[in-house]
Amino acid sequence: MLSWKPLPGPQTDALVSEADILFYGGAAGGGKTDLLIGAAHTRHRSSILFRREYPQLRAIIDRTTELLADVGKYNKTAMIWTLEDGRSIEFGAVQHAGDERKYQGRPHDLKAFDELTHFGEMQFRTLCGWLRSADPKQRCRVIATGNPPTDSDGEWIIRFFAPWLDGSHAHPAKPCELRWFTTLDGRETEVENGKAFLHKGERVVPRSRTFIPARVEDNPYYMESGYKATLQALPEPLRSRLLYGDFATGREDNPYQLIPTDWLEKAIARYDARDQYAPLSCIGVDVARGGSDRTVLTSRYGNWFASPQVYPGSMTRTGDAVAQLILAALGTAKCSVNIDVIGVGSSAFDAVRRHIGSLARAMNAAQASNARDKSGQMQFINRRAQWWWSLREALDPAGGDNIALPPDRELLADLVAPRWKLTVRGIQVESKDAIKGRIGRSPDKGDSLVYAHAIEHMSGEGYLQYYEGILHIIKREKAAFSRVPAYKDSTLL
Repeated sequence: MLSWKPLPGPQTDALVSEADILFYGGAAGGGKTDLLIGAAHTRHRSSILFRREYPQLRAIIDRTTELLADVGKYNKTAMIWTLEDGRSIEFGAVQHAGDERKYQGRPHDLKAFDELTHFGEMQFRTLCGWLRSADPKQRCRVIATGNPPTDSDGEWIIRFFAPWLDGSHAHPAKPCELRWFTTLDGRETEVENGKAFLHKGERVVPRSRTFIPARVEDNPYYMESGYKATLQALPEPLRSRLLYGDFATGREDNPYQLIPTDWLEKAIARYDARDQYAPLSCIGVDVARGGSDRTVLTSRYGNWFASPQVYPGSMTRTGDAVAQLILAALGTAKCSVNIDVIGVGSSAFDAVRRHIGSLARAMNAAQASNARDKSGQMQFINRRAQWWWSLREALDPAGGDNIALPPDRELLADLVAPRWKLTVRGIQVESKDAIKGRIGRSPDKGDSLVYAHAIEHMSGEGYLQYYEGILHIIKREKAAFSRVPAYKDSTLL
């Protein structure tokens, strides 16, 4: 009978780790797949191993056969190994958004993910939500493996394991160190320890996470085979990602990514505390549509954008509730408030307009657009494409707008998410629902910032009156920024 044993070092550390959610690997060749199979074989009763697509499971199934052929039987139809001691190891895939619902209500005490960067954030979180066992003595946990993400779709992993993977994190964690997290008022929050506590009358139990890096040097079998030389011969940045597990190495943009990552990073590098002379120019509001969506407010001061204010949908179930948040953010300022009016946002718009009149502006992304891009050559199929493209043009370093964005990783992920294409009707930007299906969550922060940047007139408002108002804003902001050297050459709108 073949008995699997972990390799000394990181693989053993991962197997015995007390973390509820463990991310293992980073580099190639560290024994990631064997860890998942071995943990299911030796520590758990009912396990499921996921890959994003079914064809990708072939290598895992073959490796499982090598390790477990003498101790169990495999049912190809059900894709389940049943071991002689009663343990079961199932294989699953969630290729398309929504496929995770196929596993709803099916208990497993080990949820294992191979190549986590291929999964969407909401897919991962949803599947983890069904982790449980009827046996109170059986430990339940999540083990995920993977290499650094190669594009923006995998950025969520760096946020999820930020203390270990985000080089700018305020309180970095060491490998194997446990950190505890829970959700409070709709926001994921890191807490001091794993002790249960009361929050607004509810007993909350935090869950722990950790990251354990592993490289090819930690696997003597691969070292003997010369695999390290293969990794060393790869071109950069792939070499650094797979050889060293370097999460800081730049990721490649999708060819149809609307806003280049480099432009956004330059805008974040310009971010600094807002100067006292910069007036509040606009507030962009993306209203929650239910579920896990959030209401987000973004304030713009000329070309400087404040950190988004995020509220769980449970706090903004009525238009009046959203209006109160907006009015608090507005204070005594007199500026436009651009509100997404599709769906539940219409009631919020009506409530705000009762207080500030025509300064409340309805943002209907589905409406037709008569605008053109800066070149005057390309049209847009709707307002959504117009607004997103306008932000793209403002962020272009060659344009000179000097947009400054807050250093918010989730916001960055939202802004790099949309993709575009040129159709016979003009520029088309990926819909919000399509983005949500692809990345597994709603890009609320990004949309709010786009609304804050956009210029929109009210239906029925006279064009002369409208442009007189815009000219007034431009003159006011130019006068304010002329006193601030860093912004003298900015194009304000």
